[in-house]
Amino acid sequence: MTAGSRIVAMGHYQPSRIVTNDDLAATIDTNDAWIKDRVGIAERRIAESESVADMATYAAEKALAASGLSASDIDLVTVATCSSIDRCPNVSTRVAARLGITAPAAYDLNTACSGFSYALGTVDHAIRAGAARNALVIGAEKLSDVTDWTDRTTAVLFGDGAGAAVVTGVPDGEQAGIGPVLWGSAPDKGDVLKIEGIQPYIKQDGQIVFRWATTALAPFAIETCHKAGIEPSELAAFVPHQANTRIIDGIVKRLGLGPDVVVAKDLIESGNTSAASVPLALSKLVERREVPSGAPVLLFGFGGGLTYAGQVVRCP
Repeated sequence: MTAGSRIVAMGHYQPSRIVTNDDLAATIDTNDAWIKDRVGIAERRIAESESVADMATYAAEKALAASGLSASDIDLVTVATCSSIDRCPNVSTRVAARLGITAPAAYDLNTACSGFSYALGTVDHAIRAGAARNALVIGAEKLSDVTDWTDRTTAVLFGDGAGAAVVTGVPDGEQAGIGPVLWGSAPDKGDVLKIEGIQPYIKQDGQIVFRWATTALAPFAIETCHKAGIEPSELAAFVPHQANTRIIDGIVKRLGLGPDVVVAKDLIESGNTSAASVPLALSKLVERREVPSGAPVLLFGFGGGLTYAGQVVRCP
């Protein structure tokens, strides 16, 4: 058993096709100003030939290359996704096969937009218990497959992509780099955001989701910090689920975060990528070196279910 775990490297992947708000306005009744005012999104990436497994593999390959570990070192792979059309074999075993990872524990996890933080929590627990040594934790979504492009209320929101983390154990005597997870749900509201049926489309009651996110989540985010033994004022960065800039701004205000705290707003250029949004945004912050290595970062995902999960991590 170890004292905990830490993220040693990040990676991400986005498709090359960019769809702007003006592109959408050419086919549905919307416009750039309305989309930016309501949700803050300017453009999103849309996959054409890439599958969820493809994007997950590309992000994981990048993270593994940056970690200093090899495929033979990885003994656990988990993928958070709610949009994979191919259900079996699961995405995690497809990724493992493509990367040459032999005999890993491999499972997919679906809590929609909170999926990466849920997956990171389960991996941290597995490493602490001695059930794994080194893990790949991936969030990957192809939401364009389940988006009704004629529905102006949802077509403007979603994008495709993947983010990945390599997580390894921390020996006794060293500080853990992943704090305790806080997770939960509001299942009585679970029907306000759903993807159901054989040929599913995302359906969302945006007003209920917005009110829940702006009123219920800040106390959970504060509690997440306290479980890690820090105050929100000590954070170097905040990486929330990339759903809506107004939701993000509302949570930031209630957390009392100052202007020196880096707040990820990757949705401006990526849209809402569900389980991929937190690792995608964190990977970009790491790649651009916007947050010092070892600095505390609050990750917080929320969405379909309605589920939420978060933890404070030390920036790789």
